[in-house]
Amino acid sequence: MDGKIEKLQRLIDGSERIVFFGGAGVSTESGIPDFRSVDGLYNQKYDYPPEEILSHSFFERYPDEFYRFYRDKLIVRGAQPNAAHKYLAGLEARGKLRAVITQNIDGLHQAAGSRNVLELHGTLLKNYCVKCGRRFDADYVQNASETPRCDKCGGIVRPDIVLYEEGLDSDVLTRSVTEISRADMLIIGGTSLAVYPAAGLIHYFRGRHLVLINKSPTPMDSMAELVIAEKIGQVFSELR
Repeated sequence: MDGKIEKLQRLIDGSERIVFFGGAGVSTESGIPDFRSVDGLYNQKYDYPPEEILSHSFFERYPDEFYRFYRDKLIVRGAQPNAAHKYLAGLEARGKLRAVITQNIDGLHQAAGSRNVLELHGTLLKNYCVKCGRRFDADYVQNASETPRCDKCGGIVRPDIVLYEEGLDSDVLTRSVTEISRADMLIIGGTSLAVYPAAGLIHYFRGRHLVLINKSPTPMDSMAELVIAEKIGQVFSELR
């Protein structure tokens, strides 16, 4: 592992336009469960499969059941940025990291200090009324005893996340493609690269160094210059 860490450090030191593409594994070390691991949300039992609960049609038909799952599994109170979030924020502050592209919805990259964060699947920190569009913060939704409703028009308030059956935000997609295509180094971390269309964005990379940091193998391992099968927080904690 020491040799791989040293190589990663050399690649980072020699790059000027680094982009990071991350998934659930970036936040598991902050206590936020992922979706596809052995103990992930997709392997737990509910009245409905999590994939169905987190769909647009289910939200519209059964908002009360959606919010029961939301409060039980999507909200992790007290979660704090870990070594991975903090290292990336520091790398951006030094002018080497140009963007964080994340599939996560927890806002921990921003909490660590990252500024250019592209959230492919939205964020739990922002919410809006489906009827009038009025905006609400996370506390408004999380503190509601039942399905949260707009205090102006009575419409249901939903988190500003991308549910199944919904498309990704076109502006976020365009900006992500631009950042990846301009990068001289792409670090992919904490993702199995199984969720499309998000995972397909990495095919726009034309730079010199592709690095993959993930505990389990990914479909892109054979294309990477460097593959590290460790927790990403642990890896980043050993870098300067």
